[in-house]
Amino acid sequence: MDLVDLRRLPLFEKLADDQLRELLAEGDLVDITPGVDLFVEGEPAAHWWVLVDGAVDLLRRTGPREEVVAQMNVPGRWAGGFVAWDEHGVYLATGRGVAPGRALRIPADRLRALTDSWFPLGGHLIAGLFHTARSIESTARQHGSLLTLGTLAAGLAHEINNPASAASRSVDAVQDAGAAVLASLRALAASGLAADRFVALDELRAELHAPSVPPSPLVQADREQDVSSWLTQHAVPDAWVLAAKLVAAGADVVWCERVAAEVPVAALAPGLAWVAHTQEVGSLLAETKESVHRISELVAAVRSYSQVDRATTRDVDVEEGIESTLVVLGHKLRDGVTVTRDYGTAGQLIEAYPGELNQVWTNLIDNAVDAMAGSGELHIGTRVEGDDVVVEVVDTGPGMSEEVQARAFEAFFTTKDVGQGAGLGLDIARRVVVERHAGSIQVDSEPGRTVMRVRLPIRRPAS
Repeated sequence: MDLVDLRRLPLFEKLADDQLRELLAEGDLVDITPGVDLFVEGEPAAHWWVLVDGAVDLLRRTGPREEVVAQMNVPGRWAGGFVAWDEHGVYLATGRGVAPGRALRIPADRLRALTDSWFPLGGHLIAGLFHTARSIESTARQHGSLLTLGTLAAGLAHEINNPASAASRSVDAVQDAGAAVLASLRALAASGLAADRFVALDELRAELHAPSVPPSPLVQADREQDVSSWLTQHAVPDAWVLAAKLVAAGADVVWCERVAAEVPVAALAPGLAWVAHTQEVGSLLAETKESVHRISELVAAVRSYSQVDRATTRDVDVEEGIESTLVVLGHKLRDGVTVTRDYGTAGQLIEAYPGELNQVWTNLIDNAVDAMAGSGELHIGTRVEGDDVVVEVVDTGPGMSEEVQARAFEAFFTTKDVGQGAGLGLDIARRVVVERHAGSIQVDSEPGRTVMRVRLPIRRPAS
């Protein structure tokens, strides 16, 4: 196999020849034989497999049966290699040959070394996404039997996709901005800018700070127009593009005049370009940091919500469980729903099954939002009454009739349209509260105000 073979694979079309040679040096070709497994589901994904030609079925086992879930039949499709970014990574399916051919096999540790040398930040981002995905998968398994899983999974995917996509876009932009910084530095060096003048330019750059409160679009456009006109008058190329970057960083015409007074005419254009692109890199890195931080917050909320390590009774902070549930259901609370809180149990712990209680809060909050048709006020209050903790979830929906209130906790009873509810949410909540925690759950409803009231003993009575 040579560079020509790899170059024709779409997966590698943007790699340089030297990078392709490194791939070839680290890997080996494996023959694909019909009926023979290349890798097995559940085993550590210690190799990265890239299809060169032929075809491979991907099979997953469900009970005693194996089912084909996908097929690698297009050159360049790949599988495995997850150990490169996740020490617990395993093959998600078994790869079994169906048509003779070849596959490039590269050890996962060597794949990680290559990607780290080619694009270090990318390796860290991929590892973070693998960790996030594994946490979500763990959460999904924990709640696999619950009817709300579909909603939760979709919501979490949406919540994590936004910061992950933002981080990916920022990384791509950082590459372009970094190249622009280097180009402007080369132009500065060619202009003969003295060291003391470069220091003065850098000091002016350090004075720039993006406004804490972004101006209105009209004000922003006026500022960009002023700076662009100044740049054009001073024969600075790409005036409009640079103006937008400089104004975003906090520059104005007065600041540009100060730069012109500090550096020679020959260095003005590359100097301003260097400042603009340097500030852009800083801004993009800040965006990436914020996006990754948001992902970390979501993962932390999912871990708190799932309580995967707390299958037995523990001392539980009810308010913490409610807050993690609100984060998980954040996609349903964003448009039109105002959440108010009146917490009165700070520091009060109760003996409970934390994961099961979180399912109660999920059902009550989800039902409340549905009752308000996505628009209204969701009020959550907690208080201590004697030896109990009381939690109230209040919505401003149309309310329940007396008949509906009487049947609210019956299994399979629902007022939702066909396909929107199975009538198990409040029944599950009742079972968890009453049978598992020796508490009580009640509904008090009138038009415009429905209260779901949960009472839980601080200490569970002895069996």
